[in-house]
Amino acid sequence: MGRGGDGTGGESTEGWFTVLPEHMDMVGDVVPSVVRVGTTEGEIAIAVHGGFFQVGPGEGEDETLATVLAGIAEKVDEIDVARAQAAKEAAQAEIAADSRNDQETAASTMARAALERAELRLNAAKS
Repeated sequence: MGRGGDGTGGESTEGWFTVLPEHMDMVGDVVPSVVRVGTTEGEIAIAVHGGFFQVGPGEGEDETLATVLAGIAEKVDEIDVARAQAAKEAAQAEIAADSRNDQETAASTMARAALERAELRLNAAKS
């Protein structure tokens, strides 16, 4: 994901974490959040919808490599806000339809997940 320049960080079930140069080796989970990657060229913000991270030595001496493995990861500056808003509204409509029927279906479970992804995208794009 990135080489620790000024710091790389995100959120896990244990809370927020920051990886700095020469950081100790570690592995953990990443909850849906915005991961900020500090590189020598500047900071990159990435909306990560869950996954895992690993910190270990980089290729060079005194270099740290932070890696995130995620099913969905999007650069915040590339998020299509209109599309995310439409996805949010569609998910909310699906959830509302299922709640009127007093049913929790696979479709409503998927709609809740889609709603969470859309809200993360929208919140990330605003930050």
